[in-house]
Amino acid sequence: MSSGEMFEVAGYFQAQQANQPVLAAKPEPIKLNPAETAVIVVDLQNAYASKDGYLDKAGFDVSSTGPVIANTIKVIETARRQKMPVVFLQNGWDPEYKEAGGPGSPNWYKSNALKTMRRNASLEGSLLAKGGWDYQLVDALKVQEGDILIPKTRYSGFYNTNLDSMLRARGIRNIVFTGIATNVCVESTLRDGFHLEYFGVVLADATHQAGAPDIQQSALFNIQTFFGWVSSTDQFCELFSQ
Repeated sequence: MSSGEMFEVAGYFQAQQANQPVLAAKPEPIKLNPAETAVIVVDLQNAYASKDGYLDKAGFDVSSTGPVIANTIKVIETARRQKMPVVFLQNGWDPEYKEAGGPGSPNWYKSNALKTMRRNASLEGSLLAKGGWDYQLVDALKVQEGDILIPKTRYSGFYNTNLDSMLRARGIRNIVFTGIATNVCVESTLRDGFHLEYFGVVLADATHQAGAPDIQQSALFNIQTFFGWVSSTDQFCELFSQ
């Protein structure tokens, strides 16, 4: 390739970069090329978003998860129109809970689902077990042809899954997050993505915390200060509906 051709190629990529859509976000706007962007829906399962699901039975408030689901649907529809990959993460374990790790794993001690079942024998085998109602995605969400569904056994969607390879194979550099819980599985996945050189954006009103409302603000502060960016459903949908 001649020097002139190299200059033309460099100029082309600079122009492409300059024309990328800019998403309003905190702490600053971020350029998102739709061809390099995927939406990840984190654990919007009955366990985390429905009454009588795991979080509800463990004592967490799930009464305001409805808007999170509705906003996620808006985001998914926008992403599909732009041909962005939509990835659903689904958290849980085999019915015998072998994947949960047992007493030799810190997950056995820190998982609130496992602790809730140990405290209440009548719940044994019902929380986050593959094949059960608790494990299923909420009814409002339907995985369509072309979407990607990735099961996971720990908080982070990158741990022991093919998420990284699925994203890299599609040229993805940017990940837009919705789902539950902001301070646990969303943040864990975004943090791991940060260390794998992905640009992570959380849509605040399409996520929900496990805990009191101020925990949501703490998680968002942590994300926008150290690991990524924070935006909203309307800002994302308006940008990519143009």
